[in-house]
Amino acid sequence: MNALRAAAACCAAVLLLSGCVTPPGYDYTAFRQSRPRSILVLPPVNTSTAVQASHSLMSWVTQPLAESGYYVLPVTLVEETFRQNGLSNPAEIVDVPPARLREIFGADAALYIQVRQYGTVYRVIQSESVVTADARLVDLRNGAILWAGSASASSAENRGGNSQGGLVGLLVEAVIHQIIENVSDASHDMAAVTSARLLSAGRPAGILYGPRSPRYQLDGTPAP
Repeated sequence: MNALRAAAACCAAVLLLSGCVTPPGYDYTAFRQSRPRSILVLPPVNTSTAVQASHSLMSWVTQPLAESGYYVLPVTLVEETFRQNGLSNPAEIVDVPPARLREIFGADAALYIQVRQYGTVYRVIQSESVVTADARLVDLRNGAILWAGSASASSAENRGGNSQGGLVGLLVEAVIHQIIENVSDASHDMAAVTSARLLSAGRPAGILYGPRSPRYQLDGTPAP
């Protein structure tokens, strides 16, 4: 079990090197004018069929934002505050006006996330765990959209696909992959990769570095 999870974590690290799907040439004008210092992450709205998708992705989103130089409001504090205000459904929480969120939490910006795909897809001779999510960063002081992007990760990305055993080899390989996906909860690991691709500064068309990063306001210049 530990060996399988270690292998999955290793694969996740390799997959992180791949790119996200946000197109190049992104217009950062509003982002640079706003320069938010603190971010409120709202619970992801889940439009996939996996009930655990929202909590799984939410558990990974703080780290890349913090490492990018932003203060991220504690997830447990945010959830408890919403609960005390009678809100626990992400679909209802995203309808709270930005000005009201600013009044309650005092954050400069809010991150809205939608999980479009989460889980393992089974086919005849292969399976893969896929997590796909969209995000947009909104200035809570004026409601302006500062940035939006999308990212996806699949456990099949680092497979060679060159089985030397013909059809039998492919079938055996498919069974092995299905066992690994089930035992290691590969979708949760892919949620970590998706979150990192989506919310790490310094990636093509990704979010900009925040004020706590030594790379703040140096976006687009070569790293030392």
